[in-house]
Amino acid sequence: MARANWKGPYFKNQKVNNYKNIGLRNSEIMPSFVGKIYYIYNGKSNTKIIVLEEMVGFKFGEFSFTRKEFFFSKNNGTKS
Repeated sequence: MARANWKGPYFKNQKVNNYKNIGLRNSEIMPSFVGKIYYIYNGKSNTKIIVLEEMVGFKFGEFSFTRKEFFFSKNNGTKS
């Protein structure tokens, strides 16, 4: 569900000791963030994201995946 227009975009920035900018997954990317580096927590580790112009208006969580891609290991024709 979209946020009401009269409320404006949601953003909360956190500062942590060893990381410069920690963005929350539900925060919206604003035009002033273009070219900056943010770290987004995906449940296991912090993902480094460099904000581009095309990302404006989206949320940080859309660029930090919580699940890794699944693939079968290649079978070399040997039975084990």
